[in-house]
Amino acid sequence: MSTIDSPAHAQLMDGVYRRQRHIYDLTRKFYLLGRDGLIDRLNVPKGGAVLELGCGTGRNLALTAERYPHARLFGLDISSIMLATAGKRMRRERIDSRTRLAQGDAADFDAEALFSRTHFDRIFLSYTLSMIPPWEQTIACALDHLTPGGSLHIVDFGQQERLPGWFRAGLRQWLSAFHVSPRDSLREVLESQCERRGASLSFDSQFRGYAVRAVVTAP
Repeated sequence: MSTIDSPAHAQLMDGVYRRQRHIYDLTRKFYLLGRDGLIDRLNVPKGGAVLELGCGTGRNLALTAERYPHARLFGLDISSIMLATAGKRMRRERIDSRTRLAQGDAADFDAEALFSRTHFDRIFLSYTLSMIPPWEQTIACALDHLTPGGSLHIVDFGQQERLPGWFRAGLRQWLSAFHVSPRDSLREVLESQCERRGASLSFDSQFRGYAVRAVVTAP
């Protein structure tokens, strides 16, 4: 698995989002497809703990709070800039009392030190793996923090296999400018993890391959 210089990556993400964070949610809604569907399908048990890895501006956590009013919410991000924005949103929407945010590396974090707990009923990554260099390690780390019977939910860019070639090439070139790389081997990596852990996998392609959705359920 690849490794990452966490302080350097944190600095990079702060630089990318220092100005973008103010218009992030307004612009991303047009091309980060499938995020709301992921949240709708979390099916959080009453009182369940939900962790978002790469919580960004807190947009997804706020929607999760609305969908599941009895859930306990946790958010991790490597960017202090984005966490500041997320914190403001939690307070503005008056959900800060049941939300805990922390700065950390999604590929290697101490959940007990950051959140005073070690496992979560639901963990999700929304268009995050494509921005994390050690993305395979991030998946393994997330699965390590699931409760028995808990689930990991992922939505991210797919292979665009049923879209025109010019669109795929143009999209990937544009994404690379924002340090985003679709993970074409995501399914194989998830299948390998599931086989090793005895977990089950649901994986499907959406929007003609523009995005993929995956759910790993722990035994």
